[in-house]
Amino acid sequence: MSSKNDMKLGVFIAAAGIVILFGKLGVFGFLGHALWPLVILVPGLFLHVLFFTRRASASVLIPAGILTVYGLLFGLCNTWGWDLMRHLWPILLLGIAVGLYEYSLYSSARSRGLTTTAVILGLLSIVLFIFTLLGTGALYLLGAVLVAAGLWLMLGRGRPGGRKKWNGGW
Repeated sequence: MSSKNDMKLGVFIAAAGIVILFGKLGVFGFLGHALWPLVILVPGLFLHVLFFTRRASASVLIPAGILTVYGLLFGLCNTWGWDLMRHLWPILLLGIAVGLYEYSLYSSARSRGLTTTAVILGLLSIVLFIFTLLGTGALYLLGAVLVAAGLWLMLGRGRPGGRKKWNGGW
């Protein structure tokens, strides 16, 4: 064997030993546990790059948006605790809304229905997120707002003179 081959074999054997030692010390388990959301986030970002460098059609933006939002959400929960998911679950709907909206924005076949669906889904996600932050108090707030709106309509919509007479629509 030549000296060059001995050097290559030595580097390979030493690298294998380091990998085995790091594995036994739990380094790879820790990295896998801490960084697994990157397995979702990186493909989402990669699909965005493919589209914006004109190497893929706009259809890749749907999974790109979903994967990017989900990767960020899971990274946040993985870092600060999964009990956050109790409040952040509406962001799962937001991921779908982002993917659909990006597609409707950049697709050559512009569809108002798809844009409308994406916006409605995004607004629903935001409303549900607000309700989860308010917890059970959200129902009390919603009830109070509905009572106030009903009273406002019944009492003449805040006009001076108070209540209007109902004339049967004539």
